[in-house]
Amino acid sequence: MQKEIYFNKPQLRTQLIGANTTVIVAGRRTGKTDSIASPFVFRNMQRMAGSTGGIVVPTFKHGLTNTIPGLLSAWRRWGLLPGVHYVVGRKPPKSFKSAIIEPTDYEHVISFYNGSRAIIISQDRPGSSNSLTLSWLLIDEAKFIDFEKLKDETLPANGGIKSYFGKHSFNHSIMILSDMPQTKKGSWFLHYKEKMDAELIRTIEATVYEIWKIKERIRSDKAAGLKSPDYLRSRLRKLDRQLNQMRSVAVYYQEYSSIENLQLLGENYIKQMKRDLTPLTFQTSILCKKIGIAKDGFYSSMRESHKYDASNFEYLDKVWQNIEQSHVAPTTAFTSDADRDVNPDAPICIGMDYNANINWIVAGQISGRRLNVIKSFYVKFERKIPELIADFCHYYKGQRNKTVIFYYDATALGSNYAVNTQDFHWVIKTQFEQQGWRVIDVYLGQPMRHDEKYLLINNAFKGLQNLMPFFNRQNNDDLILAIQTAGVSRGRLGFRKNKSGEKLAETEEDLLQHRTDGTDAFDTLYIGCEKFPQEVSSTDIFVSGVG
Repeated sequence: MQKEIYFNKPQLRTQLIGANTTVIVAGRRTGKTDSIASPFVFRNMQRMAGSTGGIVVPTFKHGLTNTIPGLLSAWRRWGLLPGVHYVVGRKPPKSFKSAIIEPTDYEHVISFYNGSRAIIISQDRPGSSNSLTLSWLLIDEAKFIDFEKLKDETLPANGGIKSYFGKHSFNHSIMILSDMPQTKKGSWFLHYKEKMDAELIRTIEATVYEIWKIKERIRSDKAAGLKSPDYLRSRLRKLDRQLNQMRSVAVYYQEYSSIENLQLLGENYIKQMKRDLTPLTFQTSILCKKIGIAKDGFYSSMRESHKYDASNFEYLDKVWQNIEQSHVAPTTAFTSDADRDVNPDAPICIGMDYNANINWIVAGQISGRRLNVIKSFYVKFERKIPELIADFCHYYKGQRNKTVIFYYDATALGSNYAVNTQDFHWVIKTQFEQQGWRVIDVYLGQPMRHDEKYLLINNAFKGLQNLMPFFNRQNNDDLILAIQTAGVSRGRLGFRKNKSGEKLAETEEDLLQHRTDGTDAFDTLYIGCEKFPQEVSSTDIFVSGVG
């Protein structure tokens, strides 16, 4: 019995065009992985039996949470069974055919029953694309991909084996997927828009339609018991050859917003994302809009070098070993065990920001002259400070030294519009203690003036202060975006961080004016660690109930 599979118009158009190079820039939940990447990988592995392809992800953690579970989930819905049609992370059974070039190990390989292999290439794992001969590439979350690494290490491997697959238009094919980038470095793939020959794409579409009409005519004749004219089959073969030639040189670039998938997502999902995401993330990740980055912003000295990746591969490999059977993103399993930059025997420093609609924790640890911003958390609307602290404590439940150094200024005292009649300081300290954590609370006094803060933190990025801040890229998406886009303004009180929401329209949820709240929490964390360092030994481990 055949099983119907739904594809929306952008997904169908991408498959029908079948360009050798395809770049899709689309909002969240448009089915990039499920219904664009999955058919691409399946087609290549199915029709180029014995070939090897590469699935490129910015980090192994990303591959585990998004790309691979999405692929396997789609395949399972289509009737492909683990252990029967494919295996993940292990040597395939003897019933599977051999690849033309077998990988040296199968630890990060998806093996297909017909001998095809897909190798997971994570850019935070050195050497993952060394000595490979690839026939296709899927590049997921391209806005986080390091193009220099891709160009030097991975693209040269996409040479394929022409003697086997040269007849296929999708030999050496590349599919690039992302939502709209938010930085200049992350925009490396947008130039494919200029490389696309729109006339060639229209010709491909017309040819696909002509082939469909001829096939419909042949099917109709057969159903009526008639013999179709010979010229139709001759015409069909000619069109197939022409289509293959056009596809082999075609570049297809398209941008879609999440609204394109409204039929499946529903209006409530769009409304929820508008409510729950920071405004800039909503614009880039859902509406797929380009946003200009503040060139002379409040944090103008921050550079790409201030971001880092820190995956704990030993832990992530254990998650990977179970992914074949789970078919779901293992995000609920991820805690700080997945992070290599966390010292479990040292306290965690935090800065916070409090608001009726959004509350933030920005967490960091000091390592020498580095302030590593290891993760940021925020809650929206009905979720308040207790839930925020619960999220933090769950993520760091493996921490042996359950001590937080809580830096706070006068904004945490005397008022509370997020929880109850107690002030923020009291609520925060009480909530942490109820979760079994010790709190070292450090008062910073009145908030630092904006011009002083600007000089302090930008000097820190330049290496002119005692501590230089660095950000765990995977754990601070929204915070990094907010920092990169925070503007400045000048008024009667002098130089200030621009917290007005700029020209973006307000919404009924009042999200847009809160764009810089996370940056304020970061400011508090940095000022505290730089100006009020606490001498707490990493061996001074606090155990709940012991103290």
